[in-house]
Amino acid sequence: MTCKGNSIAAPGARILIADDNTRLLRVLKAVLEGNGHEVILAEDGHQALECARQARPALAILDVNMPGLDGFAVCDRLRAVTDAPIIFLTARTGEVDVLRGLSLGADDYLTKPFSLAELKARVDAKLRRSGAHGLVGFQDGFLEIDLEHGRVRRDGEELSLSPKQYQLLAHLVRHQGTIVSHARLLAEVWGEGYEGERGYLALYVRYLRERLERDPSDPAYIRTHHGLGYSFLGTAPSALA
Repeated sequence: MTCKGNSIAAPGARILIADDNTRLLRVLKAVLEGNGHEVILAEDGHQALECARQARPALAILDVNMPGLDGFAVCDRLRAVTDAPIIFLTARTGEVDVLRGLSLGADDYLTKPFSLAELKARVDAKLRRSGAHGLVGFQDGFLEIDLEHGRVRRDGEELSLSPKQYQLLAHLVRHQGTIVSHARLLAEVWGEGYEGERGYLALYVRYLRERLERDPSDPAYIRTHHGLGYSFLGTAPSALA
């Protein structure tokens, strides 16, 4: 099996797209190549895994409904070997499916039909926020989070956070703009065995809001997505001097 892609390296990121709709594959390939990316195509789940092994993409776009292995199974296997952003393409809009994808490590969802402009924006955002693109923090003039040096400032005043508070904040900032599921936050910040401790997580989120937000009762940074998880929202990430 040969993965379908460019014959020469492109200046942008290497992106894997897996979908059994060949017409859609061609359209997405043309759009992303037009943005300077190298695009690798797969038409089923097994081919997607083999292409990921061969090409080591910086981002993967997976259709949920694929023959052989579906997108959920592919995401689960990819997450065992890579932290590259994963975006699902799906006609499914139910909360159960969204929760399942997030719990497996997906970073975003696009529901079919979607606009090509939205796809390009989501891809750019995920690539920009991934570690490969050098995200070291966040600042907007009021809140400054320096992940490189482990410092947090609110309105110019340096804050002292507990280790777990800082780890939780850092994880949300690294995935800013993306809903991170309760189970994923608990597992990655506290470790295995804590995945069901939502009350524990909510308590730490409240602590962080009290320290960071102008109005903790109306948070601008750490947002709750009921039944799904939390996200850190803000302007586009910027490197800190």
